[in-house]
Amino acid sequence: MLALSCFRSESFSESRDFSPRPHYPSMPKYPKGFALKKPNNDQSSSSSSSSAAAAATAAASHLNTALFSVIGMTCSACAGSVEKAIKRLPGIENAAVDVLNNRAQVLFHPNFVNEETIRETIEDVGFEATLIEGKSNETSLLTCRIRIKGMTCTSCSRTVESALQVIHGVQNAVVALATEEAEIRYDSKLVSYRQLMEAVEDTGFEAILVSTGEDRSKIQLKLEGIRTERSMRIVEGSLQALPGIQDIDIDPMFHQVTVSYKPDQTGPRNFIEVIESTGSGRFKASIFPDGGGREPHRQEEIRRYYKSFLWSLVFTIPVFLTSMVFMYIPGLKHGLDTKVINMLTIGELLRWVLSTPVQFIIGRRFYTGSYKALRHGSPNMDVLIALGTNAAYFYSVYSVLRAATSHDFESMDFFETSSMLISFILLGKYLEVLAKGKTSEAIAKLMDLAPDTATLLTLDSEGNVINEQEIDSRLIQKNDVIKIVPGGKVASDGSVIWGQSHVNESMITGESRPVAKRKGDSVIGGTVNENGVLHIQATRVGSESALSQIVRLVESAQMAKAPVQKLADRISKYFVPLVICLSFTTWLAWFLAGRFKVYPEHWIPHSMDSFQLALQFGISVMVIACPCALGLATPTAVMVGTGVGATLGVLIKGGQALESAHKVNCIVFDKTGTLTVGKPVVVKTRLLKNMVLRDFYELIAATEVNSEHPLAKAIVEYAKKIRVEDESLVWPEARDFISITGHGVKAVVHKKEIIVGNKSLMLDSGIQIPVEADEILADTEAMAQTGILVSINGEVTGIISISDPLKPGAQDVISILESMKIKSIMVTGDNWGTANSIAKEVGIGTDNVFAEAKPEHKAEKVKDLQMSGLTVAMVGDGINDSPALVAANVGMAIGAGTDIAIEAADIVLMKSNLEDVITAIDLSRKTFSRIRQNYIWAFGYNLLGIPIAAGALFPTTGFRLPPWLAGAAMAASSVSVVFYSKMTVGAGITIADGNLVVLGSEILSDVNENVILSPTSGDSLLNGAFIGVNSDGCGSRRVFPIGAGYFS
Repeated sequence: MLALSCFRSESFSESRDFSPRPHYPSMPKYPKGFALKKPNNDQSSSSSSSSAAAAATAAASHLNTALFSVIGMTCSACAGSVEKAIKRLPGIENAAVDVLNNRAQVLFHPNFVNEETIRETIEDVGFEATLIEGKSNETSLLTCRIRIKGMTCTSCSRTVESALQVIHGVQNAVVALATEEAEIRYDSKLVSYRQLMEAVEDTGFEAILVSTGEDRSKIQLKLEGIRTERSMRIVEGSLQALPGIQDIDIDPMFHQVTVSYKPDQTGPRNFIEVIESTGSGRFKASIFPDGGGREPHRQEEIRRYYKSFLWSLVFTIPVFLTSMVFMYIPGLKHGLDTKVINMLTIGELLRWVLSTPVQFIIGRRFYTGSYKALRHGSPNMDVLIALGTNAAYFYSVYSVLRAATSHDFESMDFFETSSMLISFILLGKYLEVLAKGKTSEAIAKLMDLAPDTATLLTLDSEGNVINEQEIDSRLIQKNDVIKIVPGGKVASDGSVIWGQSHVNESMITGESRPVAKRKGDSVIGGTVNENGVLHIQATRVGSESALSQIVRLVESAQMAKAPVQKLADRISKYFVPLVICLSFTTWLAWFLAGRFKVYPEHWIPHSMDSFQLALQFGISVMVIACPCALGLATPTAVMVGTGVGATLGVLIKGGQALESAHKVNCIVFDKTGTLTVGKPVVVKTRLLKNMVLRDFYELIAATEVNSEHPLAKAIVEYAKKIRVEDESLVWPEARDFISITGHGVKAVVHKKEIIVGNKSLMLDSGIQIPVEADEILADTEAMAQTGILVSINGEVTGIISISDPLKPGAQDVISILESMKIKSIMVTGDNWGTANSIAKEVGIGTDNVFAEAKPEHKAEKVKDLQMSGLTVAMVGDGINDSPALVAANVGMAIGAGTDIAIEAADIVLMKSNLEDVITAIDLSRKTFSRIRQNYIWAFGYNLLGIPIAAGALFPTTGFRLPPWLAGAAMAASSVSVVFYSKMTVGAGITIADGNLVVLGSEILSDVNENVILSPTSGDSLLNGAFIGVNSDGCGSRRVFPIGAGYFS
């Protein structure tokens, strides 16, 4: 009680709040230097209005979230007592108790309180509490990526995924068969990436670390001249002494060292200098070729399968010739039929000798794969191949040995079956990995944007160039000064410190016109310098660069599984055991039918008996079944779809987004920055009181300069223009600044209360709006402009008219969406008059316009549409759009928007073009059409192939499928799925003579009759470059892509 009274007295003395509701000291005094964002004063009246920036605020504050299970609560009074007890603790930011689900969620500062203290507090109230989940915003959660070698089908990927998910500390694990990589989200405090790699290797596959997810860069260096272990230790010690070094891994066998480091403290050039100086010139170091990326491993796998296939041919071709060709050539047949021992012939002995290396040396991978799969209780394709080839091989061995020991037994061997089966499967795997490599061409194209070399400048203290040196672009470090010549690629993200030029950024931003660059402007790595020489200072290098982040996003998207893939995963669990049962049943049925004379004897080929016929049918069933085609049906199509999207400037964050987008039948558009350009400008000012315009704007700019809203920035920019040229651009101090989301701002400037905002803000503030102001507002809104009211000391003093022009092609996009049977809706925080004018201009009906909407209202509207049965996509660009982007089935963020909006979205439109909304939906529809076709093919193949292999056609037609041909069909089925997926078509979109043209799509509409489509000169149809041209040759010519080379 004494402690509680102390708390109350402290709260009373500090707050002086005499309201009847109880107050608890939710936070103690913070230590010096601990800064916390002060909430807006209006939050108490409208706490939900700040929800737009909730994610940003949580990320900015050092807060943790804990979720507790609370047992024993029976009513809201119980929940209230728990909530009050938690909020009394120091360091509690917020607490919410859900009595229905018996849970409590607590947001707290870990510097003042921890989960155990909160749990004990709940139990002190009289309830049982258990920590379910704790999340830190300064999180120890990392995302690790591991390349896995040796997976052959979905059963393999499911085995690895299951092994990773049971590890304590792993939150989520996804293993992608198509990319042969695992992405694991884990708590680094509970488990290390090394343990994750060990878990993968325990399942029987080779694990190669791609990234640990920690905020660090990694580089591989090749060492030369180091011959002893002592020299290695010296090099390791020298590198370890450098600042910013986090981890060093040395591989003496390959003379390779992998260094993880902080790029803002050191870099690869320093490592090379240290290594070479350590050995007094004897040691040499260079960046390891290809940097250990995905492509070298892919090429190694391709070479390995190609080599194995060639070696198998060396032995298999003679086996095939001796068993199926030479037997029909009289002279050769006599020689092969010559007896060696008893009934054993030279031909049989020759086939035995030649097929054995194929079975046990070249086919060793199938034995090791089968052992690993069976050890973990998840039989895969390797098990089917091993069983099928072993059955053929060992029956043949039995037959040959019996002939060697018998005087009258005529053997029938199947050596050609086992060897040809392995050869065809190796050919299929070779073609499959070759095709898989083609599906990931998008990432290779993105990586190719970066130049191979860069010109490094050395400057003196006065900034003069004293030396130029050409270096590998991967050796660029932070703060390096790089020279970019005309026509050269920008080697790194950075800022211009000297020179001026125009830079073509179309490959990153989609902006076709070169952008002017001068001192102080930022540049993006991979873009092309047009005409002038630039000196840039590197600001983001390696994994921090914009290009690397785009590549990482595409790779993550290709990792993510689409929900439709769950079907294949479920089937693969039972597929192989079912096929083994079917194979055994087929053999047994045919064997018993032959033994008991169920079918006539003339059905049996003259060179076989009933057992051998049954064995052939059983083996054929086992090897024709293909789990790979099912497993590859979805991931390969998703991989191609996301890759095509990336080349078109549409970044799709995984299979979930791709699957949801094809179902979209309603799109909600934000107005500012989405349908409009997003760069509003002041077009008119009307003063209702006598005062100097410069003084008027000085008061407004001082208030608005504290806001990040685009309209506020437009007002501040206009205010700068009407100031005297030599006048300081420092605005007067604004006190008591308040931002009311969706309404406007308030502040006190020069002891005058300034309110800048919309009509509702004025009314809420008790300010009378004159009739004249109402009329001006109506006229402004009728012209699709936004009217901003300005109040000084409680009186409306002026109206500012702001215009934000429509984006080019916005009307055509809405028209095309209508033809696609997709409903378009506009939701905006702007006033109704402006909203209706803009909607009318773009072609959205007034019934589908919702104005003066706060961020939470946008999210509520999205949910209402979903409740009505629509699949909703939200297109937005600002922080205030984030709740709606998250709530929608598919969130699409404009690439030029805020980081929070981009983070919240499922699809990022990098070019900021509205046309890309159609591109994303059309690409999604094509991809999922391809997935459905893949599944139809994969299921159809197995449903037709297995009965045919089992001999369903044999009684009526006499047709039977030899095992080697069944194996070839199996290999061809998985290859065909990969190649078919690669044919996914991307949609190319442009405006031709004011009309939208969509090619590579089922839509091709709204094109005037006088517009024809023709390939650009020098470009083939496969390159997909087309132009819209008037038939008289005088029309506009705009180039646009079709499917970025994926035209079919």
